[in-house]
Amino acid sequence: MTLRVLIAPDSFKGSLTSIEVATALGTGWLRARPEDDIRMAPLADGGEGTLVAVAAAGRWEWREADAHDPLGRPIRARWLARDDGRAAFVEMAAASGLSLVAAFERDAVQATSEGTGDVLRAVLDAGIRDISLGIGGSATTDGGAGLLRALGARVPDDLSAVDLDGLDPRLAETRLRIACDVTNPLLGEHGAAATYGPQKGATPDDVPVLDARLSRWGDALEDATGRRDRDTAGAGAAGGVGFALLALTDRCADLRLEPGVDLVMTVTGFAGALAAADIVLTGEGRIDEQTAYGKTALGVARRARAAGTPCIAIGGGVTPEGIEALAAVGAIAVPVTEQPQTVEQAMAAGRAPLERCGERLARLLFVLD
Repeated sequence: MTLRVLIAPDSFKGSLTSIEVATALGTGWLRARPEDDIRMAPLADGGEGTLVAVAAAGRWEWREADAHDPLGRPIRARWLARDDGRAAFVEMAAASGLSLVAAFERDAVQATSEGTGDVLRAVLDAGIRDISLGIGGSATTDGGAGLLRALGARVPDDLSAVDLDGLDPRLAETRLRIACDVTNPLLGEHGAAATYGPQKGATPDDVPVLDARLSRWGDALEDATGRRDRDTAGAGAAGGVGFALLALTDRCADLRLEPGVDLVMTVTGFAGALAAADIVLTGEGRIDEQTAYGKTALGVARRARAAGTPCIAIGGGVTPEGIEALAAVGAIAVPVTEQPQTVEQAMAAGRAPLERCGERLARLLFVLD
């Protein structure tokens, strides 16, 4: 029997893009079952690699904007425009991402989200008023102050005040969808500084300083907008960019924070692809306890269960917690690894182990036929 196989993984971060993962799994699968119909639907959760996954769905064109990287250096940042010119997809990592800063340069205190605001302004200049924005993978802990500056707000360096009168008036015509997978508040032990600051270069001494600065910024921005969003789920995303964007709610035509993989699925037409599939393969670099909090594999597994379609999730690494999280939504987690090895060795192995994993899974179906 010929099967229609939908392959919809996230990237294996630091190793392979979502397209490369999907292609490798499909190549291996067809070695065992060459008669099957393979459809690729690479996905992402709003972080680095989201633009590549969205572009792979078709109907999107690459654009570039003059912007600033997290340390204020001029760069060209890529974004996507839909082929009808009516919608755009922006990835924060393209201008304000941690990958743009060498490990020895990471500076959670000085890093700015201004570049993402630069790109948003370029999208508005292009006449587009329907924008999806992925805010994962940032290098910043500035509360989104840099982003608001780029959009016309006046903010002093100490973030103690803000004047929003100069904000770009075109925001009032804009529909903004924000891909946000975290639920952290702006402040405190689960806030932006404490949770994500260390991976962005913050020392233990920096974290309370950053949290105090974000507290001043929270007071200033809430006074300016009359809104209180510091405790809203997702306010602490991207070093507080979630908080700054929530502050724009009343200044945009429509603004919402959405789970990243759900937003990407909507933009890429995943529902139609799933409806035509007999089996779904998804996956990501590591399937672990974090999978239960809305990572790509879980999002795909939930959709597959709702459609009554079997789902297998492939992980570069798989833990018992990850297996349990996916089993709870009817999916099976399968590791790529074939022998004991370090993370570095697994990442260096490239696509060959994924191809072999795809072939093993396809051969398993012969046993079931």
